[in-house]
Amino acid sequence: MADQRRDLEKRPSPDALLEAARRESDQTGRLKIFVGAAPGVGKTYEMLLSAHARLKAGVDVVVGVVETHGRAETEALLRGLEVIPRKRLEYKDQILEEMDIDAVIARRPRLALVDELAHTNAPGSRHPKRYLDVEELLSHGIDVYTAVNIQHIESLNDVVAQITHVRVRETVPDKVFDRADAIELIDLTPDDLIQRLKEGKVYVPRQAERALEHYFSPGNLTALRELALRRTAERVDEQLLTHMQANAIAGPWAAGERILVCLSEDPRSAGLVRYTKRLADRLHAPWTAISLETRRSLQLTDEERDRLADTLRLAEALGAEALTIPSVGRRIADDLIGFAHANNVTQIIIGKSTRSWWFELTRGSVVHDLVRRAGNISVNVIAGEELAADPVPKKTVRTAERPEPFNPRPYLMALVIVAIGLAAATLIQPLFGIENVDLVFLTAVVVVAVRYGLWPSLLASVVASLCYNFFFLPPIYTFTITDPTNIAAFFFFMLIAVLVSNVAARVRTRADSAIGRVRTTESLYAFSRKLAGTATLDDVLWASAYQIALMLRVRVVLLLPEEGVLTVKAGYPPEDQLDKADLAAANWAWSNDRSAGRGSDTLPGAKRLFLPMRTGRGPIGVIGIDNDRTGPLLTPDQRRLLDALMDQGALAIERVLLVEDMDRVKRTVESDRLRSALLTSISHDLKTPLASVLGAASTMRDLASGLSDSEKRDLIATVIDESERLNRFIANLLDMTKLESGAIVPNTARHDIGEIVGSALRRASKILVRHRVSLELAADLPMLELDAVLFEQALFNLLDNAAKYAPADTTISIRGSRDREQVTLQILDEGEGIPPTELESVFDKFYRAQKGDHVRPGTGLGLAISRGFVEAMHGTISATNRADRTGAVLTIRLPIPAVSDALDTAA
Repeated sequence: MADQRRDLEKRPSPDALLEAARRESDQTGRLKIFVGAAPGVGKTYEMLLSAHARLKAGVDVVVGVVETHGRAETEALLRGLEVIPRKRLEYKDQILEEMDIDAVIARRPRLALVDELAHTNAPGSRHPKRYLDVEELLSHGIDVYTAVNIQHIESLNDVVAQITHVRVRETVPDKVFDRADAIELIDLTPDDLIQRLKEGKVYVPRQAERALEHYFSPGNLTALRELALRRTAERVDEQLLTHMQANAIAGPWAAGERILVCLSEDPRSAGLVRYTKRLADRLHAPWTAISLETRRSLQLTDEERDRLADTLRLAEALGAEALTIPSVGRRIADDLIGFAHANNVTQIIIGKSTRSWWFELTRGSVVHDLVRRAGNISVNVIAGEELAADPVPKKTVRTAERPEPFNPRPYLMALVIVAIGLAAATLIQPLFGIENVDLVFLTAVVVVAVRYGLWPSLLASVVASLCYNFFFLPPIYTFTITDPTNIAAFFFFMLIAVLVSNVAARVRTRADSAIGRVRTTESLYAFSRKLAGTATLDDVLWASAYQIALMLRVRVVLLLPEEGVLTVKAGYPPEDQLDKADLAAANWAWSNDRSAGRGSDTLPGAKRLFLPMRTGRGPIGVIGIDNDRTGPLLTPDQRRLLDALMDQGALAIERVLLVEDMDRVKRTVESDRLRSALLTSISHDLKTPLASVLGAASTMRDLASGLSDSEKRDLIATVIDESERLNRFIANLLDMTKLESGAIVPNTARHDIGEIVGSALRRASKILVRHRVSLELAADLPMLELDAVLFEQALFNLLDNAAKYAPADTTISIRGSRDREQVTLQILDEGEGIPPTELESVFDKFYRAQKGDHVRPGTGLGLAISRGFVEAMHGTISATNRADRTGAVLTIRLPIPAVSDALDTAA
């Protein structure tokens, strides 16, 4: 068994082998990143030096983009390297230069140099970020050398902002950094970097002075340098661990410290966790808290199991990776050493045993085995006295005892199975002799152990031994044994029966435990998938309440804050209500972020137990549970399961709330955009007609005596036209406000569409004075259910739009026809038409199509109002371009009322 285990430990990690195989078979290029703590440390310089070395080795090298920032020594290194001309882009009347990624791909070099990985590309580029350009080059099999400063790594953005008080906007995702095949740290001491800054080798003198006063202080540079060293060391450590696992290197290779703390149900384990946390902080090392699930751990009391779970939760809260793994070896020390070798652990922390010497003599000592077998791994045994002052915090919720009433059925079945074995042994004894009878009894013992567990199998062992003595060992039918040989046979039979029952029972216990874990894992996985597929808060809350009620067999209510008040949002069963005591307990749990209610230390008189639901951002809601039993609600196992379900539910609720927050932000942005467009419209479209009116009126006032009658009529016409234009503008604003608020309710009645079209043409006569109008209405058009005022306004807006965009002396056509169960009305012009990409956008609020100087300005509301009015009357409106010539077609489709509706109206 031990040899087999050692063979397994010597095998390479499957995951590491798969990763290595993927890299070898992958046709993508290799990425090397030159990392620095700050600008000016020499990243680009070192990258160019490496490129020259590769060029001398016969590698095809090109420069995609390198920023020299005017540094002479850097520019000198560009000589001798092929530089791909940059792509020129025009943006806001400026010419910007970016890497020509198409030219680099077409050139297909072996190695491309791409400086400033975090750079944001100019608008109009293929990718918004340069690291996306790098990924495309890699996908074409081109190796890339690039450079980046540590402050641009996404996960360090907040840390850098706290250190330097400067928020870096251009960042690179960590996955890009972790994907690199090689990392080279370019390090420079703060004093040397500051000296380079003073010498003008980093920035021009004026920029250098500001940088020295703010960003480039010795303290900032030291902190950034440490960040760069640590982040690079983490990446190198991951590469080292992958190499060791892929090559089945047992380790440890002490390139960096890794700490493993072993936990048990002992009350001092919490102190052990805190000690390991302090040690890890001093060594700046990652650490793992591990608990082994053995047969003995399955027999722990509820208090001990609860204590162990709390200790693991404490380790996780302090930054450890908390694991519970099944024991697969005969010795716990073997499992710990195997885990340590597989994960390159350099130090193991374990508490000093307080068991008696007799216990250690008979059952062995984990501490002694660990010290003897650790090899190159350091084992720190912490004395119990050091940990006595660090107990696990007292639980705020009492857990229910697991009911385990005595069940006589397994013991009766054990006796029945032994009796069957006795009958079988009696039948085969004449044929096979007494030598094979014991095998029948051993088979019965194994069956009992596998089916009913340890204690029934021990009973079966004793009864089988007695039956073997009484019925088969001479003298038979007595418990007396006269032959010394038979005494030995009886003794060894009983010993083997007990051992076999013990082993079989252990296998059954482990199998039951594994089955239980699998079922719980499957339920949690199904729950997580269900939550991932929900998009609304109500669905998430209902799924959470139902799953918790189903798995724990309790009643559930979920409460979330709403406008500062905790409100019931979901429950299972749905009709559950909260009384005043429950509401008080729920509010206390929410306000204090602690449990309250039934079975807790606070407000225990409440009907339900209330627990806060937390995420990394803090409490997000409260869950209340109860059942029909008295006393504490949950066993320790159920409490741990509830914690897992609550964590998943809280994350799903947070996800939905974040999506809703994003939607609110989008609506706010849209509202701001509309407000800005409205102000623009008011500032231009309101000001222009007012200026015309004021100009005409002031001219008539000041120059009335010198004006002819025709000039006065022209000025008066200008005042009237501009006043009507201003009136239309204000009417459009009021109509859009009514549409947005839902205040418009059509007052529909039966109307002839021809009459409404004629009325709209009369209103628009001044607008259409420079155009020819063609009216083609079918003679068989039926009466339609319309609001005449709203429909006339919608037609007026469409005619106004056509007059704006159609050149003078062209024809605007109005065509009406019947198409099955609807009437179609089309407005056709002979303008330039609508760009295909804008056919739907023209109906958006404040949207104005591109137009020339000959087009009258508008608010961008007319078509949006027309759509709102037509849809309010159950119709549709759409925009297309003419097929016979240039021009736009705006089409209104209205349903024809049913005959029964017409009769009702006539009556």
